[in-house]
Amino acid sequence: MALTGRAALLAALGSVPVGVLEPGWTGILAVNGSLALACACDYALAAPVRRLLLTRSGDTSVRLGDTADVTLTITNPSRRLLRARLRDAWPPSSWQAGTETEASRHRLTVPPGERRRVTTRLRPTRRGDRQADRVTVRSYGPLGLVARQGSHRVPWTVRVLPPFTSRKHLPSRLARLRELDGRTSLLTRGEGTEFDSLREYVPGDDTRSIDWRATARQSAVAVRTWRPERDRHILLVLDTGRTSAGRVDDAPRLDASLDAALLLAALASRAGDRVALLAYDRRVRALVQGRSAGDVLPSLVNAMAGLEPELVETDARGLTAGALRTAPRRSLIVLFTTLDAAPVEQGLLPVLPQLTRRHTVLIASVADPGIARMAQARGDAESVYEAAAAAQTQGERRRTAEQLRRHGVTVVDATPEDLAPALADAYLALKAAGRL
Repeated sequence: MALTGRAALLAALGSVPVGVLEPGWTGILAVNGSLALACACDYALAAPVRRLLLTRSGDTSVRLGDTADVTLTITNPSRRLLRARLRDAWPPSSWQAGTETEASRHRLTVPPGERRRVTTRLRPTRRGDRQADRVTVRSYGPLGLVARQGSHRVPWTVRVLPPFTSRKHLPSRLARLRELDGRTSLLTRGEGTEFDSLREYVPGDDTRSIDWRATARQSAVAVRTWRPERDRHILLVLDTGRTSAGRVDDAPRLDASLDAALLLAALASRAGDRVALLAYDRRVRALVQGRSAGDVLPSLVNAMAGLEPELVETDARGLTAGALRTAPRRSLIVLFTTLDAAPVEQGLLPVLPQLTRRHTVLIASVADPGIARMAQARGDAESVYEAAAAAQTQGERRRTAEQLRRHGVTVVDATPEDLAPALADAYLALKAAGRL
């Protein structure tokens, strides 16, 4: 039994003598006895908490930044009216800071034998699974002097998915893909291996595309046009080691990589290519392969939801072996990793030939826009030193990227906002060049 604030105040007032009573304490005991009797009656009339039946329904997934509604149904099987305050507890990251109290607490009245519903609106601030904690109910008597309190376990899980903010770039890249695929009036000249049609030769065309038999049947020189190849294999490899935990614009580098990977997967699946995913640091954190074009994006989003950076050094040899096992035939391997000199030179470069020997390799890295702002800073001695340090960092990244390019690797180094469209453009450029 819990005393409410009202009962505690009455008890305090009843314990103070107001005047002289014979034999002295009789009046005080009478007041306290009446209060105790009122509290006992109030407690007896409060609906029992343990017998309540609670069930959940509502959203089971939500994109990061959106809201999810989880409904709690409370059934009162007793013969007493339930007057209650309820707290629906979830992890702190289920709400934005400062909004938990308002969102998780509810008042309700449930007549005997009836049920009521309350809805808790979640707005998660992190990816992953959010699991409901206890539901605590405080049931009051009609006088509001005392309350019964108890907790119920009502399991429910809401999976917080990546936000996929880069999907706004998808329509423009699909338009370019249709141009490459010959579905518009603009045809790609001399690329790919799938024959599309014949047209008249114009200066600048590759002479190897001339169809001499067709030319012999007509008065003009005819050349063959080709569609970009379809049904290629794309493997997205996410480095989830310690370098992916570095925060850029107040978010881990891994989050920007996930967003770019989703845009590339959506574009490649529309192009008829097969997309797979491998997340690795010292062991496999996520693996998606063998999905159809319609199922690949939901599968990737679901697999990415629980990925978090691991504060360990990535095993480059293990990552390479995992990539080769996942992509047994020639593929485009897109590796999301850092361009910091030490991890690349000591870890990736020694094993890179194993990948480039059999596959086309593209490395995507998240650049810190704060470094570019520091490089332009001037005005005082501290700003000049910061600019010099930023310029040195930028130079090291350029040298690392150049080392990778000498191994035949395509490098995309861009800020979180620009990484996804830049990666999509690089994919389309490889497709247009017939390298896929």
